[in-house]
Amino acid sequence: MDNLDLQARIRHGLLSFPVTPFGADGDFAPRAFAAHLEWLSAHPVAGLIVAGGTGELFSLTQAEVIEVVRTAKAAQPGQPIISGCGYGTRMACEMAQGIEAAGGDGILLLPHYLIGAAPDGIEAHIRTVCRATQMAVIVYNRGQSRVSAQMLARLAEDCPNLIGFKDGTGDIDTVRRVTLMLGDRLSYIGGMPTHELFAQAYRGAGMPTYSSAVFNFVPATALTFHRAFLAGDDATCEQLLRDFYYPFAEIRDRKTGYAVSAVKAGVRLRGFEAGPVRSPLTDLTGEELEMMQDLMRGRS
Repeated sequence: MDNLDLQARIRHGLLSFPVTPFGADGDFAPRAFAAHLEWLSAHPVAGLIVAGGTGELFSLTQAEVIEVVRTAKAAQPGQPIISGCGYGTRMACEMAQGIEAAGGDGILLLPHYLIGAAPDGIEAHIRTVCRATQMAVIVYNRGQSRVSAQMLARLAEDCPNLIGFKDGTGDIDTVRRVTLMLGDRLSYIGGMPTHELFAQAYRGAGMPTYSSAVFNFVPATALTFHRAFLAGDDATCEQLLRDFYYPFAEIRDRKTGYAVSAVKAGVRLRGFEAGPVRSPLTDLTGEELEMMQDLMRGRS
């Protein structure tokens, strides 16, 4: 898909992060992944971000990331496939090139690995990755890889394939500065964990859409919230927040890493062979699985 077409498509549409299923041997399970994507395809979204945070990029090898992208493209040929990409600059460049060769439509550039870096180093990292590929690039502002509005403006000037800014910091001041300074040059995506909890506040800062992890196991509910959000139907949003999203967050917040583990548990409870999360994450307990099952009852 053309970069500008992808940018336009994601400007107001819902994006989702499919989980990465693993088999009994712990390896990536492509058939299970394709089956889950096929089920999700009945609920259209603007694009899928595979091997992202919810897809456990941090636990995948580069070869596995490429296989995830190939599987997604084969299973959903008409769907834009954006892949997580990250780590150090050389690794990220190689990964981006592999994703592009596998048919990916773009990358979500996650924070570099472990070490902190000065702003000029972060800027150089993003610029180098953008120049290593012709695919669309979305910068994920999170963790130790934070940008300023001025930095992003320079990058947008230098890198035509930089099409998006996703925020997972909760720093509304920076978000507002970015959206005011760059205007229509970029698409803006809310990226806080369970972003529906923050969507209305981010809308006021100029972010018209977001990505949804719960779409993995309650796609109809996720789309109902997104439609209400776009329509300014705050009453419906607030009802769903009370009845579903905040109770889900209570389960998610019981242990570090459950933002991924709880989503994967929801996929398994839907009957898909998602497998466990990879170490160092841990899966939900039996009691917590029952809580998830109760929360999901009657929802689709």
